[in-house]
Amino acid sequence: MSKAGGGRKRTASGGNRRYQAVESGEEGGPDEAVAFIAETVAELTKLAERHRLEVLSHLLGMALLEAQEHLRLRSKRKLS
Repeated sequence: MSKAGGGRKRTASGGNRRYQAVESGEEGGPDEAVAFIAETVAELTKLAERHRLEVLSHLLGMALLEAQEHLRLRSKRKLS
């Protein structure tokens, strides 16, 4: 069987340490995972918007809001 699509291949840049840590199982916990997810989803949202994928962009935007809310509540807890 062959793969459907045939899109571009991505090359590893080696510059994203957080991604490398998560990929190798060395993440520091749920807070670091949420920060990574927020960063990644923000980039994916921009990509979906650039290609006018409205529904996908909307869903990714909702995921970004959820991650940002978690980060906001985390920082609020740390201040208490």
